[in-house]
Amino acid sequence: MEQVEYEIAMGCASDIDAITQFQVDMAFESEGAKLDDDTVRNGVTAAMNDSNKGSYLVVRKGGEVVASLMITREWSDWNSEWYWWVQSVYVMPEHRGRGLFRAMYSKVKEMAAQNGVSQVRLYVERTNLSARKVYERVGMRECHYLMYEDVVR
Repeated sequence: MEQVEYEIAMGCASDIDAITQFQVDMAFESEGAKLDDDTVRNGVTAAMNDSNKGSYLVVRKGGEVVASLMITREWSDWNSEWYWWVQSVYVMPEHRGRGLFRAMYSKVKEMAAQNGVSQVRLYVERTNLSARKVYERVGMRECHYLMYEDVVR
């Protein structure tokens, strides 16, 4: 990744529209899900306004947001340490293959180390083989846990 061409920064309020569109596009692209723009915008805005809900890293090129991811936190009572989850990863198609996720993930690990975080985790749609390969190329490995859910409402 060319340092002068791309810039990694924490997301801010002016990035809400781009991040919202990324999430709508990512859900459709990876799962065929059609999300409601207003609901997603409300979710992104809520996280942007409350770091307890999450925080965003963005990649800008010429001032335009071209990639983003969200970081959420989990407290481990087993280890008395924080885990960070990487979620909502999206890179615009025309910017893929240029190391943008690798650069964002490197920044996440740097920030995690500075904040005493013991593990960085993510989940991925099982059938999203291209994303799984990207995550493996940056050193992540499938762990022994399975994920379960129960939809309450």
